[in-house]
Formats: sequence, C-alpha cells, structure tokens
Amino acid sequence: MADNLAGMTPEQMKDPNYFPGFAKGIPLGIQHVLAMFVSNVTPAIIVAGAVGFGFGSDDISGMIYMIQMSMLFAGFATLIQTIGLGPVGAKLPIVQGTSFAFIPVMIPIAIQFGMGALMGGIIIGGIFHFFLGTFIGKIRFMMPPLVTGLVVLMIGLALVKVGIQYSAGGVPLMGKPEYGTMQHWGLALVVIVVTLGLKFFTKGMLSVAAVLLGLLAGYLVALVMGDVSFANVGRAAWFAPPKFNHFPIEFNTAAIIGMCLMGFVSAIETVGDISGITKGGAGREATDRELTGGTMADGVGTAIAGAFGALPNTSFSQNVGLISMTGVMSRHVVTLGAIFLIIAGLVPKFGAVISSMPIAVLGGGVIVMFGMVAAAGANLLSDVNWNRRNMMIFAVAISVGLGLQLEPGALQHMPATAKVLMTSGLLPAAVIAIVLNLIIPQED
Repeated sequence: MADNLAGMTPEQMKDPNYFPGFAKGIPLGIQHVLAMFVSNVTPAIIVAGAVGFGFGSDDISGMIYMIQMSMLFAGFATLIQTIGLGPVGAKLPIVQGTSFAFIPVMIPIAIQFGMGALMGGIIIGGIFHFFLGTFIGKIRFMMPPLVTGLVVLMIGLALVKVGIQYSAGGVPLMGKPEYGTMQHWGLALVVIVVTLGLKFFTKGMLSVAAVLLGLLAGYLVALVMGDVSFANVGRAAWFAPPKFNHFPIEFNTAAIIGMCLMGFVSAIETVGDISGITKGGAGREATDRELTGGTMADGVGTAIAGAFGALPNTSFSQNVGLISMTGVMSRHVVTLGAIFLIIAGLVPKFGAVISSMPIAVLGGGVIVMFGMVAAAGANLLSDVNWNRRNMMIFAVAISVGLGLQLEPGALQHMPATAKVLMTSGLLPAAVIAIVLNLIIPQED
C-alpha cells in the first residue's frame, strides 16, 4: 500500500476527517470491504441453512436475499458510523457487519419460533442496544477480560461444529453415503491450505484477505471439478430493492430477551473496537462522544436491518487491525467502502454467485474463521490473573454453558422460552460469569 499512501503527512494519516482523494481512497476502501466480506455474509448462510432454505434445499432464494441484505445493511450501518446522524455515529473509520456472536442465539430462536420472531427480536434488541449507548461507559466494568474472553471463547466453541459439518458436505447430506467423502474434504482442505499459506507467507493485502482468497481458490478447484452450478445466477435479477417486513415480523419473548442480552455483549465489543481504532490509528483514547455515538449507531443499524430481513450489525474487529496496518484513519475512505457494499447489496446476482459456492468450500473458510474466534477468546483470557476465584468462575460458567449446548435434552422440562435461551450455551455462560464476577469478592 506504499504507493497509495505516498504524499500523506503523519498528521493527515491520523485525521479521521482527512480525505486522501479518490485515487488513494477507493483502493483503501475496497481493502476494508475485502477484509470483512466473508465474515459479513457467512452468518446469513448459516442461519438460512439451519432454518431450511440454505445449501441443499429446493429453494435458496431466501438465502440469496439474506446475503444481499447482509451487504446492503452493512453498508448503511457503516455510513451511519462514518458520516453520523446527529449524535448517532462515532464519525470514525468503523466498518459494520453481521456478527458471529449472535449466531449461537439466533439459530435456536429461528428454528423454534421462525424467522419472523427472530426479526422482531433483532428490532427490539437494536433499540435496546441504542439506549445502551447513552450509558455504556458506566457498565463497562461488568465485562472484564475474564468475562469477555469466556464469551468470545464460547462463541467460537459453539460454531466450530458448523465448520466440520459444512466441510463434510453439509447438513442435507448427513446420514447419506456422500457425507464426509474426500471430494468434500478435499475442497475444504484446499481453502485451509491456501488461507494459511497466504496468511503467513505473504504481506499486505494478500495476508489481510487470506480467507477470501482461500475461498476463491477452493471455488476455482470446485469449478474445474464440475461442482459449481450457475443456475441461480442466471435466474437472479440485476437489481432488487430491500423489502420491508420480508420475514413477517413477530414479537416473541425468547427472541427479545436473547437479542437484548446479545446487544449488551455486542455493545461492549464495539467500545473495545472504537478504543482500538483511536489507539492504533490516532494514538489517543476514544472520547465519550465517540463511544456513545458508535454504540448508538450499532443499535440503529441493527434495528433497521431487522425490519428488512437482515441480521444484527456490529463493528468489525478485523478492520481495526487493518487501520493499524495502513495507518490511515480517514473515515471517508471507509465511506467509499460502504458505498461499494450498498451497490453490491442491491444486485442479487452478487448473492447468487456467493450461493453457487459449494458448501464444502465455505466449510474450509468457516473452520479457519470460527477457530480464530475461539483463539481470540483464549488470547483475551491470557490477561486474566488465574487465581482460585477466577478459575472457579470460569469453570462453572463454561461447564454449564458448554454442557447445555452439548446436551440440550437436559432442558426438556423447561418452558419453551427458557429452553431456547439456555440451549445456546452462550447466554447462560455469559450470565453466570457476569453475576459471579460481581458477587464473589476479589482474591489477593
């Protein structure tokens, strides 16, 4: 990126309001899109597959629509962050997208109560998230590294099963001879090997976009093998606007509680990302206005997305690292990336091309991504003082959370709302860790 940054002074690179011009801004903006693209659309694919209109189903138009909305509303939510709407928005180079954190909670809600109930929960959760922004700084103490590390680790552990299932051929093939064949595993391994090679043996954008390029490599191998069908691409339109109430909105208690609790977790993550951007890019602490506006923007973006059939939006941590790497703090650069996402989200053929990717190819990328989520949780936990108190809190929280996730039948006599929330594993682990951390006295 040296050529793109030539002529910019250190002061300009640290200034969020500086615009380097289109010649430098467009490549930098596209970099941000490439860094977050796969992580942004993957949750929509996973939720669609869990509900029954994903890979292997007779009609995947719902999945294509959700992929399209993931791009469109990630772009809109990013614009709210970079440009701002009054007090809403940090006016910093923050990239928004669909978070993996919500998946373990969204899947049981969608399966048990339907997509309409999930969207209702997302809307209310987004509104709750918005109001959290007004006092987020005062409750940050409730999420020390012990709690945040556990939550992130649980997210990764809850999702790694999905990567294995996809790499073996996907849920529709489970129980059939085709499941787990080397044809599927071979494609997943191509993605993993190429991703690792690019990540550790290249620099710059090749390393940053390693997962995306690994998926493209697997896609090309599948294309040569004749495993790719472009039938849905041909049928997809060139332009389609978002549809309000695409999944008829319902308001369900379990969905609302689940999304509000996850909004709390997401808000703390956003505060960390904003702090990381200002420290890494500008060498300063984030202001209260930036933290409040950024968190409120999370909630607004999420609530609007839910109204049109999209999933919750939050700040993307991988783009924080990209800003530290390039040193360019310009929010206008990220605005250009957001415009690119919006354009892609209005063109269903983009979503159709993504949906033509064999599920085993996606599985290879998912193994890497969800494994990295778990590794990020372990990294956060490395900052914890592992005395008896903290070990006991961690032990009880992860035992209950992971145990309920692995054995949901143990909750068969619970009310439907409690059962859905607890089988995620993530929410009970987070609540136990937060409560025990608040009530158990500190140990010398």
